[in-house]
Amino acid sequence: MSLTPAERTVLDRIDEDLLVRVTQDLLRAPGQNPPGEESATVAALAAAARELGLDVRTTPVERDRDNVSVTLTGGNGPGLLLLGHTDVVPVGDGWTVDPFGGLLRDGRIYGRGASDMKGGLAAALVALAALRGTTLSGPVELLAVVDEEETGKGIRAYVEAAQPAPVDNPAEPGPPLDRLEAERTGARHNSTSTRSRRYLGCITAEPTDLQTIIAARGDSYLQVSVHGRASHAGNPDGGANAIYGAAAVVAEIERLHHELAAAPHPLLGPATWSVGQINGGTGGSIVPADCVIVADRRLLPGESPADVLVDLGRRIAALHLEDRGLTVELAMPMEMPAFETPEEHDLVRVTEAARFDAGGPPLPLAGWTAACDGGYVARDLGVPVVVLGPGSVTTQAHRADESVAVAELVIAARAYALAALRLL
Repeated sequence: MSLTPAERTVLDRIDEDLLVRVTQDLLRAPGQNPPGEESATVAALAAAARELGLDVRTTPVERDRDNVSVTLTGGNGPGLLLLGHTDVVPVGDGWTVDPFGGLLRDGRIYGRGASDMKGGLAAALVALAALRGTTLSGPVELLAVVDEEETGKGIRAYVEAAQPAPVDNPAEPGPPLDRLEAERTGARHNSTSTRSRRYLGCITAEPTDLQTIIAARGDSYLQVSVHGRASHAGNPDGGANAIYGAAAVVAEIERLHHELAAAPHPLLGPATWSVGQINGGTGGSIVPADCVIVADRRLLPGESPADVLVDLGRRIAALHLEDRGLTVELAMPMEMPAFETPEEHDLVRVTEAARFDAGGPPLPLAGWTAACDGGYVARDLGVPVVVLGPGSVTTQAHRADESVAVAELVIAARAYALAALRLL
């Protein structure tokens, strides 16, 4: 698609030096989670936004942990949400550069969170600044939440505060482009959810190698606590061995994982199970009274985390661990929903065209096996979601010497700006 004069004007305002500076400022602010150090990153993002003349609002989630919204005002119609997070995983070992230095070298910026996802935040912020002075039918909001890397406290607080109205059909695709004007002016279209009126769509700026992602798996953590009875190891039958019971549960989870492989999603592959932690016992000479398993269950679109928990409970009940004198407790301390947006949806078509016109690589629409906060926006607010951002979740995120290419930051900022112009 050829660029209009208005689009060229906006793209000319995207300044590479500004992108580099904002990214470096964000990288120099700690934000490791755990323990939850996002406040410095929030302050840096808010300061940059105010310097660029944008409206900034912070909302407390926990002490010293605020969500931050940066808004470019527009008309009274529904807007576009750009979504990100301010926390990063802990630095870890193996770095050869300062993880909080923001080093610029050979066209790449280095630091913890460069790809995941302070580069994406910088690109979104610079896109908003470039859109200043344009006439938009609705606002563009950059929402940067806390705690994405752990239990999603930031996005959950945001969607809970939104207090959505009842929905007609949240899974139905939105109206075609020639009918968007009715939505912008407040006229109701019977195929559009009342919940989605605040936003026409959401672009999550997570690192995707500049590929448009239209479906992402969700994630959940399940904790299985097995309780038995301690005794001297010289008389093991006098106790009830919790580790033996946990071993039976682990074997059952492995069977579940292999069963799921028979039903893959066309873009995301199958749902999966993985046992990541097991902890039990107090010494070799004591029959263990307790053992705790933590497992990761990746979710497909349409799967209910509550149903996953119930299903695991049924499978464990079938093991009859009570016959061994054991009891079991189940909990799901974290759940992040999956999402899928139809490829014919306007958000997908406009975002993909904007990405390509911004200089993005020739890549097909795809699914993402990682999880992100966009799932909450899709499920709880009824808003269509895509994921598109600079950097790589597979080769850069959560690794030593994490980095992002400056050229990718520029393309991402251009893509966000073009998508906003064309949607609004």
